[in-house]
Amino acid sequence: MHIKICLSVYFKICGWFCSKTCLNLAISRIKLLQNKRSLHLKQMRKEIAQFLQTGQEAIARIRVEHVIREQNIWAAYEILELFCEFVLARVPILETQRECPTELREAVASIIFAAPRCSDVPDLLQIKNLFAAKYGKEFILAASELRPDTSVNRAIIEKLSVSTPTGEAKLKQLKEIAQEYNLEWDSSNTEAEFSKKHEDLLDGSKQVCSGGAISQAPSIQSSLQCPPTSEPNVISSRTIQQGIQALHSPNTASKKSLSSPDEVEHSIKSYNAGQVSDSKETRSQSSDILERARAAIASADRASAAARAAAELANITFGPWKLEEGQSPKG
Repeated sequence: MHIKICLSVYFKICGWFCSKTCLNLAISRIKLLQNKRSLHLKQMRKEIAQFLQTGQEAIARIRVEHVIREQNIWAAYEILELFCEFVLARVPILETQRECPTELREAVASIIFAAPRCSDVPDLLQIKNLFAAKYGKEFILAASELRPDTSVNRAIIEKLSVSTPTGEAKLKQLKEIAQEYNLEWDSSNTEAEFSKKHEDLLDGSKQVCSGGAISQAPSIQSSLQCPPTSEPNVISSRTIQQGIQALHSPNTASKKSLSSPDEVEHSIKSYNAGQVSDSKETRSQSSDILERARAAIASADRASAAARAAAELANITFGPWKLEEGQSPKG
């Protein structure tokens, strides 16, 4: 309680004198920064024009974001300068009224909101502290946090917000720079680059299309997408196992080896019958599947031939043993 009384007394004695000084310093500093920023912007725009002239559009597209950011700060400082001059002219009214006048709410709230976001103008923070001593912390928080009951200028909010410029804004700025320096610049490549979506940049569209092609015929591709048996070691092991099984049940093994190509042909015929009414895109996919199916049929034929050869080899190898076992009881 005593602290509040002391602050109020201090503010009545020298508060508005300090506020006038801070406002004058803020106006002078903003004007100085505006001149420096104008020269810096002119230099940056000239460099971007050189990049466009030499065909280095990728660098120009990056640099133009800095130009837009500097222009936004320049515009925000211009508005803040007007608000500071307006508050400075209304200081006698602020002295007589306890609450912030309605006509000054926008200017005061905008200065409070911009003070922590404009580090180049530390005088605005001192003005903000003076307003806090005059109107209280709730008034300061309402302006700083952009509450619904605040009156912060919308242009100040937009210019001081940290956000990436849109492609339209960057393209517009590049065209203005090219027109300013009389450049015959073809903006088609830049327009195509800015019009790209996030999926296009990551090749997501191709992945989506391939996923859709897979989902059109899951049952057919699951049975036909097995790669051709090009590894000799794997084929020999499978054929040996089939040959050993053929010793015990040669009929069933031969039926399985012979029926697998028939099943594949049957699946191909059913797939072709279902794909008659599809579009041109699915026809190219069906031709690819047919090629895989033919490769699968050929591999199945080779596997069946290898199984028969293994069975014949096993009969030749183990035939004398079976004869000896058959003659031993008679002896």
